[in-house]
Amino acid sequence: MELESSVLTALASPRRQEILRLLWREEQTAGFIHRAMPDVTFGAVSLQLKGMLEAGLVEARAENRNRFYRAKREALGPMAEMLERMWDDALWKLKLAAELEQSRRGPRSRSKKRKGRNR
Repeated sequence: MELESSVLTALASPRRQEILRLLWREEQTAGFIHRAMPDVTFGAVSLQLKGMLEAGLVEARAENRNRFYRAKREALGPMAEMLERMWDDALWKLKLAAELEQSRRGPRSRSKKRKGRNR
């Protein structure tokens, strides 16, 4: 099975990979995804989901005021099994955290306290 370039392009983004992972086992709302990725705006999550819908990686259903998203595993064919193994790997989790931090927008939190003058 040959994957379309839109699917591969969508999977190239660490944020989209993380969204797909969040949707892999059960459907979720965009609000849930936004809360799971606090450094990403709700608007950015919506744009990522739109791109993933267009690529055929996820499907959506409306219920009341919410839209629920679910991963379309069949769209990935044999690559789905590889993604599952990757997501279970601790090294991948560290890689993802580093990539997400690198692509983070906005001011960075300071981890070191400034040294003041001793008086």
